[in-house]
Parts: sequence; C-alpha cells; structure tokens
Amino acid sequence: MLKIKNLNKAYKARKVLEDLTLHIDGGEIYGLLGANGAGKTTTINIICNLLTADSGSITLNNQPVSEKTKKLIGIAPQENLLYKTLSCEENLNFFADIYGLNRQTRQQQVIESLKAVNLLDRAKSPVETLSGGMQRRLNIAVALVHQPQLVILDEPTTGLDIEARYEVWELIKNLKNQGLTVLLTTHLLDEAERLCNRIGILKNGTILAEGTLNELRKLIPAQEIVIIQTKQEEDAINQAEKYGFIPRRYGSDLAFWLPEILELQEIISRFEGIQIDSISRQPVRLEHIYVEVTQGN
Repeated sequence: MLKIKNLNKAYKARKVLEDLTLHIDGGEIYGLLGANGAGKTTTINIICNLLTADSGSITLNNQPVSEKTKKLIGIAPQENLLYKTLSCEENLNFFADIYGLNRQTRQQQVIESLKAVNLLDRAKSPVETLSGGMQRRLNIAVALVHQPQLVILDEPTTGLDIEARYEVWELIKNLKNQGLTVLLTTHLLDEAERLCNRIGILKNGTILAEGTLNELRKLIPAQEIVIIQTKQEEDAINQAEKYGFIPRRYGSDLAFWLPEILELQEIISRFEGIQIDSISRQPVRLEHIYVEVTQGN
C-alpha cells in the first residue's frame, strides 16, 4: 500500500528525516510513535505531497507520490479542520467540493461519512454545538468524504476525555473493518497497543524498531516486570541481579525484568532481608519497549 524507502529531509543543517524506511500493508492500522520533533509531521507532509524530500522515495499503490495520489489520501490533522458556525453537513459539503465530487456523489458521500462517524442525527447541527469528541469524529469524517484508500490520523484523541476517546477508538477499528488503511500517530501508548496491527518507533527521523506488539516484546528479555518500593534500593538491585533480574528505572519507579514468571512468594523471597514497602507486577507493555528503544539501552 504505502512504501517509504531511504527518505531524507533537512532544514539547513538540521536533519529531520534520515534514511527513513517503512511500509504499510493494505487494510492495516500502522502506529507511528515518536516524541515531538521525531519527524512524524514532516513524514506526513511528504506523504501528502505538501513537502518535497531531499532524497528517497514514497509510493502509494505502486504510484510515486504526486498530485495524482492526493485523492487517495484522507487526513485528519491534530487541529480540527472545521468551520464552527457551519453545520456538520455544510462542512463536509465544502471539503467534498474541494475534492471535486459532483453534486450527486457529494450528497451521497456526506451522508455516508456522517454515518461512518455516527453523526447522521447531527447533520444540521452547527459544529460549535458539538462536544469535543463529536468534533474529533467529524474531523475524521472530513478525511473520509472523498473515499480515500489511506487515512492519516494525527493524534486523533488528544485532549479528549476517556469516554470520547473510546468512541474514537471504536470508529478507528471500524475503518479497518471497512478495508481502509490507517496511519496513526499518537503519544498515547495504550492507544497504539489497542489499535495497531504494527508499530514503528521513530527517533531523529529514523525507525529504530518496527513490528507487531509481540515482535517488539522480543526486544526486552523479560517475561514479566516487577516494580518495588523500598528504602534499600541499592541492596535490592544487588540482590536481584544475582537471580538474573535486570533493574530499570521508569520515572521514580524501580523496576526489574524477570526472565521467567514466578509466584509472588518466590519473587518476595528473592529480596529476603530487604524491607519491601510495596510490590506490583506488570506484563511487558509498549511503554517499556518504547523507553528501552528510544533511550538506546
């Protein structure tokens, strides 16, 4: 579907993308993760033919990205592209007209797009009367109105409460079920865990790791992660390392990678003689993988 190979982009002396290579298969949700400044926005702008790369190539359905491929792409940017005094229907008609849809097709696509985001009953409502979650869903409807094959969702749930976030997540799953290909950028690692078939971790314009969640988990030699609180941290680290536990810091938390899953009493016994105030167990999560990959450990 989308293939990016050895993409480079610099602004004067500052490299933004450096030999960026990735591919997105048709019908999958691909999560592109990275901190601010990692190169996500530049990558999106090049895919949408809004920016020219210094070198490298991008193809969409085996076609080089150009003016011709723009209609194959729908984008819902982080900031809503909506006119607040216009109704939902009027907003979608406006953008459908920009894409060159004729009147009959435009009317049909406006209805279908509103159905897709569960807003058909609010077709006549001004955008300013909608909740934040509804506005985000309408913003996604704008990306769908011209029937694209690739939908780019840039931080689609930023600023939403948990209920609205769940609604958008369900919508994104439905897009995949309809056969659309989705490129999702997000800072919410649980969002990527829930939604994405494959994930690419981007830093300094380069993909450091890529794969399914299970494939990425193999980057960490742990079956389980245990977090403890103790005033004897150095003693705990020294003792745990004798049993092959690998210490890590996640913020202020002291964590250990366990090479095998043990009973709680067995874990506690490894810290015999050390006063443990609390202990908790976690599976290997995307947040642990992300920190490990981006910090270069």
